[in-house]
Amino acid sequence: MDGNLYPMIFERKSFHLFKDVGSIRQEELSQIEDFFCRCKPLLPEIPVEMKIVPAAETTCKRGQEYCILLYSEKQEGYLPNIGYIGQQLDLMLASMNIGTLWFGIGKTEVGSASGLDFVIMLAIAKVEETAFRKDMFKSKRKPLEEIWTHDHYHSIAQIARFAPSACNTQPWIVASGERELKVYRYQKPGKRGIMPADKVSWYNRIDIGIFLLFLEVCMEHEGLAFERTLFADPREEEKTLVAVYAVKLKKPQPGRNAKRNNP
Repeated sequence: MDGNLYPMIFERKSFHLFKDVGSIRQEELSQIEDFFCRCKPLLPEIPVEMKIVPAAETTCKRGQEYCILLYSEKQEGYLPNIGYIGQQLDLMLASMNIGTLWFGIGKTEVGSASGLDFVIMLAIAKVEETAFRKDMFKSKRKPLEEIWTHDHYHSIAQIARFAPSACNTQPWIVASGERELKVYRYQKPGKRGIMPADKVSWYNRIDIGIFLLFLEVCMEHEGLAFERTLFADPREEEKTLVAVYAVKLKKPQPGRNAKRNNP
């Protein structure tokens, strides 16, 4: 994973309305395209594509200059995969002073690319560096005990919980153990904000991909090696296991005063 993503967790924010924006240069658009090609997918076997189009070619009217359109082949896991990839873009763009907004209800006439279906867009615009978040911990998030069970890896949990989600629903629960983290997609009955009822699970699956990206960036920052196992998420249930991270514990290093074994 790109090591430059972790610091951007503390600065990124969702720009629900862009004001006093600048212009994104052509070389910056090329940088975005190059970065997308280097994004690490959650599921490498799923084909994805990206297009950057002027704001006028979409239904998103939030003052942005462009929209990043994300496309995918529709198969099991394509929604969390798009969330995982798109969130890498979101964090990288913050490092370029480009603000973003995940815009789930946006539509575009460019409904397909390379034979892949349009999934979701990110609205983007050049903003001042001062427009980004100054204190992430003032953001409204669920209490840690509501999304993270048991007492392992709280330093990771405290940061990963700031992953963005549709209507700030934060549809995840992590069961933490010393040797593994179990991640569940949690859909609280009746809790959906302004989302249409038939779209809640759709958004939540994208959100899980976003959260897994945050979780892994934080784990790598802490120097934790892990093996990830993903699980299919085909059913509509209140709590669904979506991923298990087997944590590879560091071997203790001998102290400076450790005695040598004489032959």
